[in-house]
Parts: sequence; structure tokens; C-alpha cells
Amino acid sequence: MTTQVIFYLLNQRFVENESQVPEQAQQVMYYSLAIGHHVGVIDCFKKLLVCDYGDYQHFVAQFPEGEAKRKLTGLLRFGEITIDSSHVNLLARAFDDAYAELSEEYQHWVDILMETLAAIQKEPVMYIMVKRRDG
Repeated sequence: MTTQVIFYLLNQRFVENESQVPEQAQQVMYYSLAIGHHVGVIDCFKKLLVCDYGDYQHFVAQFPEGEAKRKLTGLLRFGEITIDSSHVNLLARAFDDAYAELSEEYQHWVDILMETLAAIQKEPVMYIMVKRRDG
């Protein structure tokens, strides 16, 4: 089996009903949310894009050295990256600059990602989780 790269979009969260959370625990839940832990929160991810790991490596190689490439190569080092509202302008600019030189397949990936980056810009709590899956 091959290794895949999967792009997920966090586009929805459910918080436990307040009536189900004991009053003593509410402050802990709110504090946990504030520091980024998901106590009582279910994240709902939607698959955006699935590609071969080797294709992802080749895609990333198309970009010039810089912060955008560094962000994208994080997946190769760590097996996972998060793309949030703080990365929208950086990646959108890099995708736009490289678009004409990319293959049709990579242009399709960029089209999906650019549409998603635009959605994240409108709703900054959304983000993309990119994971390597060995299979």
C-alpha cells in the first residue's frame, strides 16, 4: 500500500449542551477551550483532498524557498501540519505565483486549496489539517 496525504477541513464544532455539563466543570471546559484543548468539544472534519505522498513531495518541490514552502514541508518532517487563518495570505500568494508553472493536477489541488483559504479568511475559526497516512 502507498502512503497518502489527506487534507481535512475543520468546518464545524459541537459543544456539549450546557445543561449536560455540571456547573463546577463549566469553568474547566471554558478554560480548556481557551487554551486549545477540546474538552466537551467534537471537531467535525471534512475531507478536501487525498493524494499520494510522492505526489505531495513533488508538489511542494515546485515552490521557491521561503516561508510557504517551509510550511508545506512541515508535513514531510512531522507527518502533520495545520493551516489556519495566519497562513492564508502566505500560501495564497505562493499558490498564485506558482500556478501557471504547475501541472493540471497540481492546479486542481491549488484550486481546491485557494477556495478553502478564501473560506478560512471569511471564517477564521476554520482550518485545514493535513496528515500523512501510512497504509
